[in-house]
Amino acid sequence: MTEKWLTGPRDIQFYTRTYVPSSGSSPRAIIARAIIVFIHGFQEHVGRYSHFHPSLADRGIAVWTFDQAGFGRTALDKEKRSKKSSWGKTGWSDQLQDVDWAVKTARTTFPGVPVFLMGHSMGGGEVLSFVTQQSSQYTETIASLAGVIATSPLIKQTTPASKLARWLGGKVAAISPYTLIPASLDVNDLSHSPESNKAHANDPLIKTTGSLRCLSEMLNEGENLLSNGHNHWPKKLPVVLIHGDADKITSLAATQTFYERIEADDKNIIVYPDGYHELQNELPEVRQKLVDDIVSFVEARAPVRSERQSSIPTDAFGRQLSDSNDGAANTVPSLTTGSSAPASPSEMEIPPPPDAEEGPEGQKAAAKL
Repeated sequence: MTEKWLTGPRDIQFYTRTYVPSSGSSPRAIIARAIIVFIHGFQEHVGRYSHFHPSLADRGIAVWTFDQAGFGRTALDKEKRSKKSSWGKTGWSDQLQDVDWAVKTARTTFPGVPVFLMGHSMGGGEVLSFVTQQSSQYTETIASLAGVIATSPLIKQTTPASKLARWLGGKVAAISPYTLIPASLDVNDLSHSPESNKAHANDPLIKTTGSLRCLSEMLNEGENLLSNGHNHWPKKLPVVLIHGDADKITSLAATQTFYERIEADDKNIIVYPDGYHELQNELPEVRQKLVDDIVSFVEARAPVRSERQSSIPTDAFGRQLSDSNDGAANTVPSLTTGSSAPASPSEMEIPPPPDAEEGPEGQKAAAKL
């Protein structure tokens, strides 16, 4: 796994991670059958996938991912974050720009390798929204994609916030877009894994607030996928939607409706019985099935690449990436007893900055995500 800080849209410094498969005659020979550009969910960060993304790399699929603007180390790392970065400072148009940048960066890093766009929860809503955009600035990027994967996508909430609260939030957001309001959830609704849920609750890179702009636009644009966005799905772009039928945070019914409405030649939906919101953090057998389902989707739509066809990737500045860390890997307890997973930024002792100004005491969030 390689960590880098890269300058992205709006001159923001983004924390990024790259996971690469390695095989062949030389330990430096990297053969990626495909690359997944991964977009994380609301309030979280890519360090929460330290146990999951390597499982995809082990199956020959590289992963390029980043902490989104307003979240994770991109927002909270005191030493390397941009001065303009802060918790919750983002909105839908910014997020779509960042998705576009991420795909282009991955294509530069892995030239000639099929690129799949994947998102979870809010990130799932983002990737679905991105490919339905009619703006000419995204046409080339959308056309370059080999497929889309959305897990537990936020199209609608399982239990929607009141229309009055959302209307008021939208009005205030127009005046003070980055005012923070409470946006907590019951961590026990995330997965069946007590260890994973506890880690979420104690994660110093997760704050239980969100900006008015981010919350308002996230909910509105998710619902727009059902009212209009589905009409613009590229007919030839493959997509798989994955959702648990016990998800208490994002609506499976909305995902099913979106699936039914898009006119894609190659579409699939996979429903996990008794699956909660974070399938990647469920018990081991569920996590393994999720890896298998994603790998199967990618392999069926990405041609096999020989070692001669695959080159060692470079970053956006043309510098060669390493396929391993220097020294021994740090580990933290995984979701299964007696095993371990790569350390996430949560264990790097990164002190969060002082909280930004929050809204009036007692004001409730428009979303529970």
